[in-house]
Amino acid sequence: MSQNTTHYPEGEALNKHVTGRHRRGTTWQLLFQISTIIGIIALIALLYNITNQAFGLVAIQNKVEPDSLVLAVEEERLLTAGNTITSEDDNELVSGIATDNSSIGFFGYAYFKENSDQLKLLTVDGVEPTAETVESGEYPLARPLYLYTTADILAENQAANIYLNYYLTHINEEIESVGYFPASDASLSEARAAWIEASGFDLQPGQWANVNPESINGRFSVVGSSTIFPVNERIAERITADGFAANIDLQSVGSTAGLRAFCEEGTAQIAAVSRPITPGEYEVCRDNGLRPIEIRIGTDALAVVTSKANDFVDDVSLAQLREIFTSATSWSDVNAAWPDTAVDRYIPGADSGTLDFFAETVFPVELANLPKDTLVDILTANISVGLGRRLEREQRFYDDAFVFEDPALFAEVCAGEDPPAGCALSARSQENIYDLVVQEIVAPDVVAAWSLVDSIFARSEIEAEAASEHPNADLSFRSWLTADFISSPQSSTPEFAGVRTAIFGSLWVVAITILFSFPIGVGAAIYLEEYAGDNFINRTIQTNINNLAGVPSIIYGMLGLAIFVRSLEPFTSGAMFGVGDATTANGRTILSAGLTLGLLILPVIIIAAQEAIRAVPNSLRQAGMALGATKWQTIWAHVLPSALPGILTGTILAVSRAIGETAPLVVVGASTLIFVDPDGPFSKFTTLPIQIYQWTARPQAEFRNIAAAAILVLLVLLISLNASAILLRNRYARRA
Repeated sequence: MSQNTTHYPEGEALNKHVTGRHRRGTTWQLLFQISTIIGIIALIALLYNITNQAFGLVAIQNKVEPDSLVLAVEEERLLTAGNTITSEDDNELVSGIATDNSSIGFFGYAYFKENSDQLKLLTVDGVEPTAETVESGEYPLARPLYLYTTADILAENQAANIYLNYYLTHINEEIESVGYFPASDASLSEARAAWIEASGFDLQPGQWANVNPESINGRFSVVGSSTIFPVNERIAERITADGFAANIDLQSVGSTAGLRAFCEEGTAQIAAVSRPITPGEYEVCRDNGLRPIEIRIGTDALAVVTSKANDFVDDVSLAQLREIFTSATSWSDVNAAWPDTAVDRYIPGADSGTLDFFAETVFPVELANLPKDTLVDILTANISVGLGRRLEREQRFYDDAFVFEDPALFAEVCAGEDPPAGCALSARSQENIYDLVVQEIVAPDVVAAWSLVDSIFARSEIEAEAASEHPNADLSFRSWLTADFISSPQSSTPEFAGVRTAIFGSLWVVAITILFSFPIGVGAAIYLEEYAGDNFINRTIQTNINNLAGVPSIIYGMLGLAIFVRSLEPFTSGAMFGVGDATTANGRTILSAGLTLGLLILPVIIIAAQEAIRAVPNSLRQAGMALGATKWQTIWAHVLPSALPGILTGTILAVSRAIGETAPLVVVGASTLIFVDPDGPFSKFTTLPIQIYQWTARPQAEFRNIAAAAILVLLVLLISLNASAILLRNRYARRA
């Protein structure tokens, strides 16, 4: 007769046993806590890296400045207004105004001063141009005068170098006598410092080298503004009288033409400009290996003048100037007290910096505020017919007229099997056309981007770098994650790229994945747990399911390519149902992607559902059948409701994996660059992970910024879907 010989520890042995269990428990608890901390640190590091790239300072440089587009529009209005006489020679304007009793015009103050006996100077908004009003900025038409050159030119051309030295030494002695206003001491000091740095003279701060120009030979050209031309003549006469033997070629062709000769043609060593160089002109210089040095030589007050015989106008406002030089036909159109005689307008030519300055100052219009018709005209003048036709087919510019498209061809295209969206949509709005102008013409380009941390803690260094490397760029803080980023489609330009198409693609793929894998996975789990016997076939099935859960996702991609894309192409392309098209005839559609990901997560759902069903107490099954229910009724009414929270938990984990998959989708044919939103299961597609992968592979740094923003969108989408599933799970758990 056997006797139970089981012994339980007592005394010291019991204490050691309890202590050992506590030690092991503490060790495992410590390991769990360490693992949790490591996981939290990894998550924080991930979020830090993503957020650091999704926000920060950027240097944005426009291909075409919005102000230059507006300026071109306003100058066209000025140049094409009736009774308008234009000339690049201010002396011609002077003589025309002096002999025309209905005339009005504008040019540099020096020309008025030289011809004050023939001309009448008008005050602007009640302010007369004087040294005081110009210096204070009270006179609204005061403008700086500049010379532009480069350090390389000064190093190579000694004559031009000495000429600029002489210019900056004596300019304030001559400029007032010519008729302009001297630069302030601070401006002149900055100009001299720029020359010292460019010329390479070794001087102490504040020192100035007055170089003797005697016997200096050579040749150089000073080309540009007719406004500055009298000053250049005076300096040339004076330096020649002091023994300067170089040949100075002075040309009065206008500021724009002078900068063109300096930057593009390379025929001028010095450009004389009656306005600041524009960002576009600066970039043209840089493209040709020139880095312009800006030297301010003084200030001009634009003189608005009429004939001496004019006895009815003494003062004009900026608003009246806008009417006088564009829309007004007669003087009485502007002011009823003025005579009903035609307005004769005398203005500088299209290449004049004086015209540029006048248009910018008197017509301060923002590009976004231009009328729709004007914006369409800008598009017409700056984009190709092919691009314009594509844009018009996407959405027309006018309901009753065409801009780029041929009406007969458009009607034929709209009558086809696949008419473009423009056939049904209403005409574009002013805001929509403005967006097109910005994207297609202004084309802002992020030439440099900095991380969020650097933007916060190293802003001064960033500003210095931007000023040196990208002087024409606008430095601003940018969030790459914006409402426009979420609502915009894909684009090859990162500044305008969005994730709308990728979001729709991800939602479509996930929906098909769930619809395919959830019922099959739960059904398989019910069979294996409730109906399958313990035999070789069922054990083989169970073993394979467990193994499939660990198969790499790329293998599922190859399986999907073989089965859904190739073997079932008529079904997955939609050809079987007559809804496919040429772009999806190869079966690389949302349906193929969803079914492939469904296979990928199916083992996980089956295993999770099995565990949940297995956890339901047998007493529930026995109670149901004891009351007369069939086995299926018991499973449906008792087992599944009790197991559903666990099943949904496993499904959430599986779907989370599917949302982030890239490799299988690449294999089955996800598009890396697509501009059309998916509208059904038989559409071409992309998803957020594919989009992120494609952007991170691009060489431009700004694509990595929008990739980081897309990752944040993906995380929010994933959390939102999981949260919805968890709420659904908890609801069923409470019911159970």
